[in-house]
Amino acid sequence: MHIPDGILTLPVLAAGGALAVVGVGLGLRGLDDRGIPRVALLSAVFFAASLVSVPVGPSSVHLLLSGLMGLVLGLGIFPAVLVALALQAVLFGFGGLTTLGVNTVNIALPGAAAGLLLGPLVRRQTSPLVAGVLAGVGSALCIFASGGGVALTLWLSSSDFVPVARVLLVTCLPLALVEAAVAGMVVAFLMRVEPRMLQPSAGGA
Repeated sequence: MHIPDGILTLPVLAAGGALAVVGVGLGLRGLDDRGIPRVALLSAVFFAASLVSVPVGPSSVHLLLSGLMGLVLGLGIFPAVLVALALQAVLFGFGGLTTLGVNTVNIALPGAAAGLLLGPLVRRQTSPLVAGVLAGVGSALCIFASGGGVALTLWLSSSDFVPVARVLLVTCLPLALVEAAVAGMVVAFLMRVEPRMLQPSAGGA
C-alpha cells in the first residue's frame, strides 16, 4: 500500500496530510506512558512485516496487520504507522516522504475504525474462537478498505491509474485471507492468555 513520491497531485497530498495530522494528534493525545511500549512494539512489527511487498503498478501490496493494530492500539495506530512508514521511506526507499500522510491514512484509518467499531464486540466475547473470527473478518475488511483508499487516491490524481487501481483491488483478496488468518489466531490466543492486551492503549472504546 506504499505510494511513492511524484504520483499523487498536490490536493490529494494536502488532504491526506491533514487527515494524518488529525489522526496522529488524536492518537498521541490519548496515549499514556503504559501504552507507549505497546505502540512501539506494534510499530516495529508492522515495519518488519510490510517490508515484504509485491509491486503493483505505482503502489505495492504487503501485510498490514492494521485490523489487529486497531484492536490493540485504538487511535494509537496512527502514530505507530506513521513512524514505521517514515523509517521505511528514509531507510529503504519504500513509499515516499511527500506521500507519508496519504499512506498513513490509507493504512491506519481502516484499522482505527475496526478498533473503535468492532473492538468492543470482540472484547465482550467469552469464546476465544468467536473473538478470533470477528477479528479476522474485521482485518479482512481493513485490507479492502486500504486497497480502496489507495485506488481512490490514484484515481483522484489521474484517470490513467484506473487500470492499476482495479488490479490493486483484485490483489487484495489473497492478502485479506492471510490477514484474517493471522489476526484471528493472534486475537484468539490473546483472549486465552492475556485479554487485557486487547484493551486499546489510545483512544479506544
